[in-house]
Amino acid sequence: MKLGLLSDIHSNLEALEVVLRRFESEKVDRIYCLGDIVGYGASPNECVDRIRTLCYGCIMGNHDDAVVGRTSIQYFNPYARVAIEWTSRVLTEANLEYLQSLPMTRTEDGVLMVHATPGDPERWNYILQPSDAVPHFKAMKPGATAFIGHSHITARFEDPADRRRIINVGSVGQPRDRDPRAACGVYDTETGTYIGIREVYPIQEASRRIRQANLPEFLAARLFIGM
Repeated sequence: MKLGLLSDIHSNLEALEVVLRRFESEKVDRIYCLGDIVGYGASPNECVDRIRTLCYGCIMGNHDDAVVGRTSIQYFNPYARVAIEWTSRVLTEANLEYLQSLPMTRTEDGVLMVHATPGDPERWNYILQPSDAVPHFKAMKPGATAFIGHSHITARFEDPADRRRIINVGSVGQPRDRDPRAACGVYDTETGTYIGIREVYPIQEASRRIRQANLPEFLAARLFIGM
């Protein structure tokens, strides 16, 4: 089975549409979202609508959790706080209820999916380097693979001794690895292979929407540089 994996859409409809078309061309069997459908960008309802319709499963991200009032916005930077408050005002009741229903983790075909970390998903910590991954490998079974997002940076961390892997699929809507292209990936459950994908999308339109919504200019400008 081929799984299309995406994360950190952050209300960027233009990037999401391009990624979904790529998954269609790859003929994936199922699409999974690893959290943070909303936040930062200006198309939260459109993005949640598409995830609700097209994804086989989705998990909770920290921005999703903040929008529904479970994670305090004090933990976010000022730009993120503005976007979270705006998003909570404009989301439809149905989309708010959908976000509230999202689980913290999901396991399919032996693959763990979590937004932040396998070991303590509700603390919203980051895995940015190999040493960060070590305690989380201990929470995984030998031979297991976990897919994450949260950092907006594509990465792979491996524990060769017990054949455990943690793979960060990157961000659809706000990459931070100095590559502005939308990130996603395809995982083959039969072969255990993962292929990371980058796609060009119309950043100009995504940034225009952010400005039109009177969200912080920084959120529009950063899309062009992938930071």
